[in-house]
Amino acid sequence: MRTVRTVRTVRTVRTVRTVRTVRTAPCYRSGMTTLSPKDWLLVILMTVCWGINWPIMKIGVQDFPPLTFRTISMLIGLAVIWLVARMQGVSLALRRDQLAPVVRLTIPNMLVWHAVIVFGVRMLASGRAAILAYTMPVWAVLAGVVFFRETIPGRAWFGVACAMTAAMLLLTSEIGNIAGQPLGSGLILLAAAAWGYGTVVMKRSPIDMSTMALTFWMMAITTAVLTIGATILEHPAWRVPTGRESAAILYNGLIIFGLVHTVWFRLARLLPPVASSLSIMMIPVLGVFSGAWMLGETPHWQDYAAMLLILLAMSAVLLKPRALAPT
Repeated sequence: MRTVRTVRTVRTVRTVRTVRTVRTAPCYRSGMTTLSPKDWLLVILMTVCWGINWPIMKIGVQDFPPLTFRTISMLIGLAVIWLVARMQGVSLALRRDQLAPVVRLTIPNMLVWHAVIVFGVRMLASGRAAILAYTMPVWAVLAGVVFFRETIPGRAWFGVACAMTAAMLLLTSEIGNIAGQPLGSGLILLAAAAWGYGTVVMKRSPIDMSTMALTFWMMAITTAVLTIGATILEHPAWRVPTGRESAAILYNGLIIFGLVHTVWFRLARLLPPVASSLSIMMIPVLGVFSGAWMLGETPHWQDYAAMLLILLAMSAVLLKPRALAPT
């Protein structure tokens, strides 16, 4: 009888272990179902705020030093996150062993993206910049294949082809235009590629930190580097911002950096790397139409065609057939 009881106990332990493994293992295809109603509300808020920020950012960097604009906005965002963390009792402590992983995440997700994007937006129409920037989910797919040897289905390659076609359409439009800015398109694509890679790395780099603390320190490191760059490159152009520029700075500091970035990094850590990008599919659409509304930009046929291609591409790489979900 003792032997039988021992066997049953072992089987029970094994069963418990199996159940725990199933519950904690990330589900690639059904990741979006893990969002709570509160998370969905935050996703909607993030989408709207980020979408209309493209013309707002254009206002901020059109005539004001771009790195300085970004640095001031981040300083405001840091103050907001610090205040919210203090009110909620969230620790922002950074241990020595956490510094290196945080720096590795900061470089693609924050530093490259923010340092490059402001120059690209300055050169392009805000709507066109938004379309190119949200090729990011496709770059996330390619980063998974190239750097982590992930396998992707054929429809994802179709999405890559659609995104590349959209990018080439807008790039050739800029080259063909007498007043075009192909360099701006290249900068936006570089920023999008860095962000896509960073999203994949974010999911593969579990750090024992709260999302708020991680966002705070990534932003702090980026702010320190951009402050040095702004001081060296833009000091002669420093001046008091105008009313419209001040409003753009405050919007970016309070809303984009104080709120939206924390929401995004929560999604990037919670969901599979590509699925987390589903939440941003409507942002380029909002960017195009809000740019037309706020700045009087006139989208051309290339912009509408590229926008449709990008949405098709994101649908191909993000939407997973329910029938293929693992049991």
